[in-house]
Amino acid sequence: MSAGEPRSSAAFSLLDVRIQRWIWTEKWSVLRDAQERAIPALVGCDRDVLIAAATAAGKTEAAFFPILTHLLANIQDTGLCIYISPIKALINDQFMRLERLCEQLEIPVWPWHGDISSSSKNRFFKQPSGVVLITPESLEAMLCNRGFQVPQLFARLRYIVVDELHAFIGSERGKQLQSLMQRMELAVGHKVVRVGLSATLGDLGMAAEFLRLRGGDGVEIINSNADPVRLQLEIKAYVEPAHLPAEQQDAPAITTSSIVRHLFDTLRGSNNLVFPNTRGLVEEYAHALGWLCEQQHITNEFWPHHGNLSRDIREETEAALKNKALHATAICTNTLELGIDIGAVKSIAQIGSPPSVASMRQRLGRSGRRPGEPAILRGYVTEQALMKDSTLDVQLRTGLFTFAAMVSLLEEKWVEPPQTDGLHFSTLIQQLLSLIAQRGGVQAGDAYRALCVQGPFPALGKADFLDMLRHLGKLELIQQDASGVLLHGAKGERMVNHYSFYAAFAAEEEYRVVCDSRVLGSLPVSSSVSIGDYIVFAGKTWCVETIEEEGKTILVSKTSIGKAPVFAGGKGHLHARIRQRMRELYRGSEVPHFLDAASVLLLQEGRDSYVRYRLDQRVMLSMGSNIYLLTWLGDKQNEALAAVLRKAGVSVSVSGPAIEIFAKETDEQRIAQYLQAFARQPPPDAQQLLAGAFNLRREKWDWALPEHLLKKSYASLQMDVAGAHAWTQQYAAAPQAHDD
Repeated sequence: MSAGEPRSSAAFSLLDVRIQRWIWTEKWSVLRDAQERAIPALVGCDRDVLIAAATAAGKTEAAFFPILTHLLANIQDTGLCIYISPIKALINDQFMRLERLCEQLEIPVWPWHGDISSSSKNRFFKQPSGVVLITPESLEAMLCNRGFQVPQLFARLRYIVVDELHAFIGSERGKQLQSLMQRMELAVGHKVVRVGLSATLGDLGMAAEFLRLRGGDGVEIINSNADPVRLQLEIKAYVEPAHLPAEQQDAPAITTSSIVRHLFDTLRGSNNLVFPNTRGLVEEYAHALGWLCEQQHITNEFWPHHGNLSRDIREETEAALKNKALHATAICTNTLELGIDIGAVKSIAQIGSPPSVASMRQRLGRSGRRPGEPAILRGYVTEQALMKDSTLDVQLRTGLFTFAAMVSLLEEKWVEPPQTDGLHFSTLIQQLLSLIAQRGGVQAGDAYRALCVQGPFPALGKADFLDMLRHLGKLELIQQDASGVLLHGAKGERMVNHYSFYAAFAAEEEYRVVCDSRVLGSLPVSSSVSIGDYIVFAGKTWCVETIEEEGKTILVSKTSIGKAPVFAGGKGHLHARIRQRMRELYRGSEVPHFLDAASVLLLQEGRDSYVRYRLDQRVMLSMGSNIYLLTWLGDKQNEALAAVLRKAGVSVSVSGPAIEIFAKETDEQRIAQYLQAFARQPPPDAQQLLAGAFNLRREKWDWALPEHLLKKSYASLQMDVAGAHAWTQQYAAAPQAHDD
């Protein structure tokens, strides 16, 4: 065959001739591994498929080539595919990729989110076929507002494709997604093939079970590890001075950071992504790097990107990354972690340890996409100088050890397994109210079957479901008519009819930030901005001129100084495997190859402290007025142990690999007694463990749950009681070292 034609391929021959012609036109010489394997699995529309492959491995085409072939097979009935994305930007990106192909196939493609015109959506309702690109929230709105039409709208539904599957698992949106897929199948009366796409999945079996609840064994898993990319990894460490030199005190605070200087010197002249973990730090670093460009009278190459920036500012950053005539580095949150097409980037910079190994792997997948180029990760860690009164955390250099443990696990291709055990009863309330809206009312038994027996909330028994219904009735969220049909109550009616209902997660109230009629983005109400404040936003500095409470608008003007506002949000739970690897690093003598010279010195300082405090032999350590319980467990196990101690009247906080105990009225012996008592009893349920606990509301509808269901849901999301109990049993059986 000629150079522009694909080599002999059984999968290629299964595709519709018009798709084959398009592939020839694009001058593809081969199909990728994931495509070769996915085409025969999907073209028959007879099985669920999970496709796990690296970023840029062609997962979109692996799914849509066979799906479109199947839709084209029936001339009279094109059929329908729903593609579900976690973010709007990915929908826009996939629309541009698919439209060019589908236009030649005469298959309509419908992008669907809040920025799409109602006229476009109405055209779909008149002829519901082709490919719909949608978020869970927009799909929720469709089911609520056109419930009686759903059986007809989705009658030709053949496939549901879930992109970035890992982004849904373990969250409220994940439960919402599972429920929506189940409700669509119930509405159309037949099984719909489900297709999951992801580059980062720690346990493919668990991910398959998430995709098809109670049917994961029947999901065909395509795990493509073809063309592994060479990794180039380095962690750089800095011990920052306590005080700045006088000549640097007028500069933006973070500009003087050694990390900023290294980023500036290293990244200019190429395309990169920098992840500082929080939106506030994105603003600080983007401003600082831009300020350095200004000081050196060079074109700014550093652009901010996070979810609170306006769409046009985010798109400016994305366009700069795609523009081959420019050099651009995006300072970003996980908004650029997902599969938006931003072209190839040379390297990834990670400031501080990432939220998870899975997240780091996802981010690293953005680099090394050109043939022959490695995927480059530069990690940056800042530690405090050692002082006489340094905390245990500082002495052990836990920031460096956490990051090093995560990088070493990344090299071994380990990532966290999906967190699928969260109950998310908050989302159950939303789905119940949505089901009532969809059907115009529902019998309690039918709701229980749809949401619990067949849906994603099987952990809720009938008795608890009825308790929840009675509680929702007292709150006027639902009511029951004389025939037993559940309807919206007065409060429920108002809430379901508000646009904010469609999201399963809580979104904080926000103010628009506006300068000269241009919307820059939004700030959460909790950011506590006042008139006259100088803020950093969109990588630039502004003065707050006016705050319009009624219009929820902050008017700003340009200025030369500012500080990033406070944004909500934080890291997730660190997995126990990471803490175990940290301890292996403390105990070992080898130096990981990816540490720079400064990191090696800090590594040795941490190991020296570990030996000095005899942490290989002891579990508890008294320092000053506090006791540290060093479990080396994950955050969820430590949270459970902290709850055990709080229930005993002890004041504690979870601090990395340890639980910090404020020991004014207790001592190590008493703590040991509490742990041994916990070990002797069977693991407590949530009611026992959280008796007397407050501030348990974490999810959007938690306020509407009966107290016992709130505790059960909270415990499933925040704690690993079984893991904590197993650790205490080992602790109780082992001899312990104490202070001499």
